[in-house]
Amino acid sequence: MNMKIFGLTGWSGSGKTTLIRHLVPALIGRGLRVSTMKHAHHGFDMDKPGKDSYVHREAGAVEVMISSRNRWVLQHENREGPEPPMEELLRYMSPVDLVLIEGFKTYPHDKLEVYRAETGKPLMATGIPSIVAIATDAPDAVRTPLPVLDLNDAETIADFVIDRCGLLKVRSHGAA
Repeated sequence: MNMKIFGLTGWSGSGKTTLIRHLVPALIGRGLRVSTMKHAHHGFDMDKPGKDSYVHREAGAVEVMISSRNRWVLQHENREGPEPPMEELLRYMSPVDLVLIEGFKTYPHDKLEVYRAETGKPLMATGIPSIVAIATDAPDAVRTPLPVLDLNDAETIADFVIDRCGLLKVRSHGAA
């Protein structure tokens, strides 16, 4: 399966995660299988001190897999090695129709900038050529030659992503 990827980027506090929370169900409602990948610029920890998986990792294990009836997680420690590139991380994911990628703004894949003027930051799109559209809560206030979408309209954004990625809509939103 040839997975399509599409990114969301923007300044901290712009609403990327909130958009993903609404965009994923809109895409699934069109018959797509969707996964997500998020880049963290800082250290993060999924474990809690005292839990067995934390003890395994702290003991020096390179990978710790946790499995239950409901889900499984594979945790890999870089152990002072470099952060793997996005392409390598994608190879670990199960095949789906679309992977939405939050972050990884310097990678060349198509992405949507989530923009809110209230962050006080400039548009990223002026310096990142892989940004192909802007989603904002004030569409009339953004001046750019790129398509500008209403950040609060996940259905229209889903249509844009599907069209941009060349995916087929199994059914359109609002269909019974």
